[in-house]
Amino acid sequence: MVCFNFLMIRNLLFLSLLLISVCLINVGNSNPTYLYHVCTNTTINNSSTNSVYRSNLNSLLSSLSSNVTGEFRNASVGGVYGLFLCRGDVNATACRECVAFAANDVVKRCPTEGIAVIWYDECQLRYSNRSFFGTVATRPGVYLLNSANVTDKERFKELLNVTMKEAATEAARGEPGEKKFGTRDADFNGFQRLYNLAQCTPDLSSQDCDGCLTEAIENLPVCCDAKLGGRVLFPSCNIRYEFYPFYTQNTSSSSPPPTASPPALPPPPGSVTRKEGKSKTSSLTIVAIVVPIAVGVMLFIIVFCFLRKRAKKKNNAVDQKNGNDISTIESLKFDLATIEAATNNFSADNKLGEGGFGEVYKGMLHNEKEIAVKRLSKYSGQGAEEFKNEVVLLAKLQHRNLVRLLGFCLEGEEKLLVYEFVPNKSLDYFLYDPDKQEKLDWSIRHKIIGGIARGILYLHEDSPLRIIHRDLKASNILLDADMNSKISDFGMARMFAVDQTRGNTNRVVGTYGYMSPEYAMHGQFSIKSDVYSFGVLILETISGKKNSSFYESGYAEDLLSYAWKLWKEGTPLKLLDPKLMNSYSESEVVRCIHVGLLCVQEDPEDRPTMKTIVLMFNSYSVTLPVPEKPAFYNRTESDMPTMEMKFDQSTSAAGYPLLSVNEVSITELYPR
Repeated sequence: MVCFNFLMIRNLLFLSLLLISVCLINVGNSNPTYLYHVCTNTTINNSSTNSVYRSNLNSLLSSLSSNVTGEFRNASVGGVYGLFLCRGDVNATACRECVAFAANDVVKRCPTEGIAVIWYDECQLRYSNRSFFGTVATRPGVYLLNSANVTDKERFKELLNVTMKEAATEAARGEPGEKKFGTRDADFNGFQRLYNLAQCTPDLSSQDCDGCLTEAIENLPVCCDAKLGGRVLFPSCNIRYEFYPFYTQNTSSSSPPPTASPPALPPPPGSVTRKEGKSKTSSLTIVAIVVPIAVGVMLFIIVFCFLRKRAKKKNNAVDQKNGNDISTIESLKFDLATIEAATNNFSADNKLGEGGFGEVYKGMLHNEKEIAVKRLSKYSGQGAEEFKNEVVLLAKLQHRNLVRLLGFCLEGEEKLLVYEFVPNKSLDYFLYDPDKQEKLDWSIRHKIIGGIARGILYLHEDSPLRIIHRDLKASNILLDADMNSKISDFGMARMFAVDQTRGNTNRVVGTYGYMSPEYAMHGQFSIKSDVYSFGVLILETISGKKNSSFYESGYAEDLLSYAWKLWKEGTPLKLLDPKLMNSYSESEVVRCIHVGLLCVQEDPEDRPTMKTIVLMFNSYSVTLPVPEKPAFYNRTESDMPTMEMKFDQSTSAAGYPLLSVNEVSITELYPR
């Protein structure tokens, strides 16, 4: 009887909480829940062109809001393109009401702008003067988060990563035009349950949807690190997680709970009265027997789990201490005969470039996979074991914005490195050539800048090791077939423990124009040294001019000084490459210049971290601080301390990274 009453009370409480949750989800204001919006200025102005555009925009919005027959629709009217997307679990009535409200609300929030995207809890609406149907857009992006922290951060991160990827995989299934929506929920700690949602616009291919959601998931550590709830909103996809059921649950979204045995039926009426004393005695006897057994079992399980976890940690420590096992080495190994066949025996026709310590050749494996092979000089002075160790370390760096090392070959005197082939050469190949600059429109340059930022963030915060690159420059940024940026050349990189962020060296290596002042003058390098180099890269990418060779007679002696003077005069857009004057987003350009100037400030402590920088790029709700004067601003050579500067001679061939050579070695290794 006691047990039965307890079970009944527990079940009633559970049902009450469930009903309250459902009520909170489904009952509320009739208007949709506004989240965020972004308006962007275009070349449309207050002229007859603007009037025609506005008329077409009104017709488009009216068409979208009056034809809500499903969760998604795109349409165009006279050169204005738009779409709406309702959350995958929202019913038809709520979807229709949200789109109708959005069509009126967006023109109030963006009365003069020609491009806009607005997000609500139930739907989103987007329009532009250019067609974007079937293409991935991850900018502008918005982060929303619950400021409270979870308790068990490591367990939470692991669970979130797994379940969110499962939801993304479910959402990415299907052909263009099919619904792209996925959810997953899982138990967190026995008392809390984690709920995840992922969604793409149905006009995307499965591959594009997966890529969009992958990028959104990669942003979770940036925006919502171990928070109780968070969202990443992109124009083409979005993700969200909470510790309460914020969507209508699908039975397929979680693993079914184990089947519970039905509670025992109470004894027939009257029997309790006749045997009341005996029933009480039996209940007490059962409790006296069961409770100690249950406690004993729980203690056994706790001790077992503790010992198993400790043994696992010990084994992991042994694995890290022993370094790279032979299976890892063997999995990265290429036969010399395979490489020779792929490169046509290192023929001159396959040669891509040559650097101080090696040549690079294009190759084709038997499975038609294109590769780039770096043939290191026989006089590099690096031993076989050191070579193999560094290969394994670099092979662990897996990120879409890093050039991927596929393997190596070590036979006789040959030391060969095999990389993924990146077809569009390096950023400087386009950026500083007047004939090729036009291929880099603003959207591509903005994408390149964002990709570099995410790649550096991975090196600084999210890779298996904390890595300081030390030689970020335009020639070390390779571009793939889709003009996505990939950081290369880790020949001067240093690796640190997770709690170490800086170091000193007596040998300054790097490239003039990109080195931070504290590194160039005192040999002090840190994650903020990379931030400085990134700031120079931003300003170079925007202006199309090289910092080390820039000179504006009578106005500024270098690119940083030039950008700073324009900023102080309130004319930052004068920095923009003249080739971009007909197609750019003013707000994006100014924000990028602002971030670039923050990165090149003289005091390293004033420079933002890469985590903050990525947040600045992805969320317009983040307020940027006022920048100070750039390093070296208004100085002459006589102001600089005299010291011997040994500039790097190990320049990479065709942008592909060299491993460490002579003094430039990756030696400070601490697993993170």
